[in-house]
Amino acid sequence: MDPEPPSISIEFLWSVLLAGPTMLTIFGLILLVICSALISGSEVAFFSITPLDLKDLKMEKSKVSESLISLKAAPKRLLATLLITNNLINILIIILSDYLLRILIPEDFFLSYGTMLSEYLPLTAKQGARSINFLISVIGVTFILVLFGELLPKIYANVRHLNLARRMARPMELLSTIFTPLSTVMINWTDRLESRINKSAGPIDSNKKDELEQAIEFSVDKDIYKTDEADLLKGIINFGEVSVKQIMKSRMDIVAVDQEINYHELLEIVRSSGFSRFPVFNESIDTIIGILYVKDLLGKTQHDKQYQWQDLIRDNIIYVPETKKIDELLKEFQLKRLHLAIAVDEFGGTSGLVTLEDIMEEIIGEIKDEFDDDLGVEFTKIDDYTYIFEGKVLLNDACRVLGIDLDEFDKVKGGSDSLAGLMLEISGSIPKKNQIIEFERYTFHTIDVSKKRIESVKVVMDPINEEHDE
Repeated sequence: MDPEPPSISIEFLWSVLLAGPTMLTIFGLILLVICSALISGSEVAFFSITPLDLKDLKMEKSKVSESLISLKAAPKRLLATLLITNNLINILIIILSDYLLRILIPEDFFLSYGTMLSEYLPLTAKQGARSINFLISVIGVTFILVLFGELLPKIYANVRHLNLARRMARPMELLSTIFTPLSTVMINWTDRLESRINKSAGPIDSNKKDELEQAIEFSVDKDIYKTDEADLLKGIINFGEVSVKQIMKSRMDIVAVDQEINYHELLEIVRSSGFSRFPVFNESIDTIIGILYVKDLLGKTQHDKQYQWQDLIRDNIIYVPETKKIDELLKEFQLKRLHLAIAVDEFGGTSGLVTLEDIMEEIIGEIKDEFDDDLGVEFTKIDDYTYIFEGKVLLNDACRVLGIDLDEFDKVKGGSDSLAGLMLEISGSIPKKNQIIEFERYTFHTIDVSKKRIESVKVVMDPINEEHDE
């Protein structure tokens, strides 16, 4: 008959619990579990703070609110600090739990049960004892950590997130400073990993885009929503592929003001244009020195022409390459709280101007205000197959008016985005007035040409031949 495993008496446990090292270990475990609960709850509390909460914190102007705002301003560093601290605490909990278990339960107790286990499994008595010790440690520690270190504090943090965040703001600020070297390494490593993952994922495949657009066409009621919901969804799909050059107002169409003009000349430009912001340049539009906001002129219209309006010029200008994607520019607008950017070419010269409204129109369509014309694109329709456009009209807009696919001229348009640019690409030179340029079923008549550009064009389409049964 197998010998009975040794039992653990109450007197033995009591004497061990009252010992100094045991009491210190238990106290340390309780303290660590509380710390683990606070850190876990803080993760939920900090990242549950809303923009409205931040606005209220800014109005408080207290040290705690300043600490909270500072921590929220660097979310990656905050998250790294929380994870580092929580993992260190959990490791210490596991170490102390294992030590406490060894003190409370003698080695002979595990060894006897390990001997019994070895009769049924291919293990030695010591291996069985270690396995039992490990299972007790894992189950006990996991239960404590999940219940008291994760579940309960996160439930509380969901209900009282701002209260907990206030209490933990200063400690987290201190921990963030202590773990700065380690958190910096983690952030850099994750940024590189994220960058590689994004590169490997790549942009949406063109075939998938076509499939999505076809699905939109089939799923939307064409009689009612074709120009609304369908166009909106297509705009979202293609949003990340549109460059600044495709939507910007060209250099020739920018309404800018010379810093040397007097105040009355400035007011005349403001009244005639109807814009709310004007780039201000020195000598030429390639040297823009700032932006003038019309709202800054309110209450100053009665000044004489000697008024130094130049003092109102703001230098918060965004310069962007014309190849920049508009989704990236939108994020920059949001970050810097601006509405206008100057597009520059590869040589640093001003090539155009793009606004927040231009970006939003790529998704939701034309935005009309009191200064806009009734039509988004200026054109004259002579018949179903003949139209007159301005040369500067965007090629995409012209295609929409003509009712043809936007990629109709992809193989010949090169880097051009306007109708005049397309004609230059096809002809290879600036055409003369009344010159005819042909491409497939399209005929372009230059109506008006200046020394520098094509002013207006007549587009004639040959109707698509359809065979009918006789």
